Amino acid sequence: MDPTIFKAYDIRGVYPDQLDEQDAWKIGYATARFLRSMTSGCGKAGANYQSVCVGRDMRTHGEKLSAALIEGINAANVNAIDISLIDSPQMYFAVNYLGTCGGIQVTASHNPAEYNGFKISGLKAVPIGADTGLKDIAHIAIAMLHTKGKMDGSVERYDLGAEYKKHVLKFLHPDIKKMKVAIDASNGMAGKVVPLVFGDAPVEIIGTNMEYSGTFKHAPNPLLEENLQDVKRLVREKNCDFGICFDGDADRLVMVDEKAEVVGCDLLTAILTAYFLSAEPGSTIVYDLRSSQVVSEEIIKHGGTPRRERVGHAYMKKTLRDTHGIFGGELSGHFYYRDNFYADSGLITLAHVLNITGSSDKPVSELVRPLRRYYSSGELNFRVRDKAEKMQQLAKKYSDGNIDYLDGVTVRFKDFWFNCRPSNTEPLLRLNVEAKSQKLLEDKLAEIEKQLGTRV
Repeated sequence: MDPTIFKAYDIRGVYPDQLDEQDAWKIGYATARFLRSMTSGCGKAGANYQSVCVGRDMRTHGEKLSAALIEGINAANVNAIDISLIDSPQMYFAVNYLGTCGGIQVTASHNPAEYNGFKISGLKAVPIGADTGLKDIAHIAIAMLHTKGKMDGSVERYDLGAEYKKHVLKFLHPDIKKMKVAIDASNGMAGKVVPLVFGDAPVEIIGTNMEYSGTFKHAPNPLLEENLQDVKRLVREKNCDFGICFDGDADRLVMVDEKAEVVGCDLLTAILTAYFLSAEPGSTIVYDLRSSQVVSEEIIKHGGTPRRERVGHAYMKKTLRDTHGIFGGELSGHFYYRDNFYADSGLITLAHVLNITGSSDKPVSELVRPLRRYYSSGELNFRVRDKAEKMQQLAKKYSDGNIDYLDGVTVRFKDFWFNCRPSNTEPLLRLNVEAKSQKLLEDKLAEIEKQLGTRV
C-alpha cells in the first residue's frame, strides 16, 4: 500500500496505481476497527450504533472500491449500511439520521477522473483526519499482509433520498419569490441531488454538465476560473438571478451574480453572516484566516462574535462545534451549519442563498457591492526548499506588524495584511495578500514575492 495516499484530511490516490480494491479492503477493515474502538463502552443504545455507513460518488471505479471497502468492514465484524450513490454531505446526514458509529464516502472530490479516495467520519459525523485517527487507520491498514477474513458483519442497503430531501428543504423558506438559477454540476453528484431536492421548490433550475457518468467536461473544481465559464455563459444567456458551480461530490460551491461576476466565497460568507445574525444576534461565526477582512467587520457590525480559524474542514467543524457557532465559511467554498450537525453542505448553502435573494428586491450584484471594499491577490503558490525558514524570514522582515502564527504566519498592518502558510503535502508556501487599494496590493505583492521566490 502506498503510504502517500493518506493525506491530512482524507485518503486519495490514482486508481488503480496508488489505490485499488485490495487497498480499499484494508482501509475498510482498519477504519471499522478504529471506529468500533472509539465507540466501545460509551453505553449508547441503537440498532445501528456498531454499523458504518458507506456511500460513493459517480466515479467509474467507485462501485468496485465501495464493494471491497464493505467486505473489509464486514471482516472486522462490523456491519455496513450501503447508501450507494450520494453527495458527501448526505453521508454526514446519514451518520446522524441512522445513528451509526461513522461513515466512509468513496470520493476524490474535485480531483480528475482517474483519482478516487475516502472521506471518513466518526460518531455524529465528526471528521477523522490525521490528528483525530487517520494516522491510526493508516498504521493498521499498511501493516496488513493479506485481505482475508471471515465475513462476520452484515450489509444493509438504504435509499435515504426522501429523508435527505426533507432535511435540506427544512432550511428553505416557503414564501420566497420564484427565481431562475443556473447550476453547473461539473458532471458530479450535484447532477443527481440538485434535481432531487429542489425539483419542486419555487426555483427554475437551468442546468449544465448534469450528467454524472464519471467523466468530466471540465475539472470538477469551481475554485479555478477556467471551470466557471459554463455557468457564466448560462447566466448571461438565460438571464438568471445567479449561478452556482459545484465540485465533484457537491460539498463545495462557487457563486456568480446575475452579471456572471464571481462572488468570492469570503464575500458570500459575509452575506450569509448578516442573514444568520439577523435571526440570532450575538452568535459566533467561524471563518478561515485567508478570508477578507470584510468578514470580521461584517460579523462585528451585525452584532456577532467573530472566530478566526486555521484552514481545513476538520478545524472549522471542531471550532464551530466547540463554540456552538451558528455558521462558518471557508474560502475553499465549504460552508458549515450548526443545524446541520456542524457539517458543511452545498445544498443547504444553496437553500440559504435562495432565501436571501428570494426575499430581497436587490439583485445579487447590489447585495455584494458594499462588500467589495478591499483588493485581494487570491491564493498564490510558491515553491520553496525550506518552508519553515522562509516563513521565519517573512516574520522577521515584517516584525513591525501585528504577527500571529495560527496557520503559517499572518502579518497585519493598517492598510494591508498577508498570510503565508505551508502546504501539508507539497514543498509549497501559499500566500494571500489583501490591501486597501489595487496599487498597494500590487506593490506589497511584488515586495513579498521577492522574499518567496518562484511562483507556480
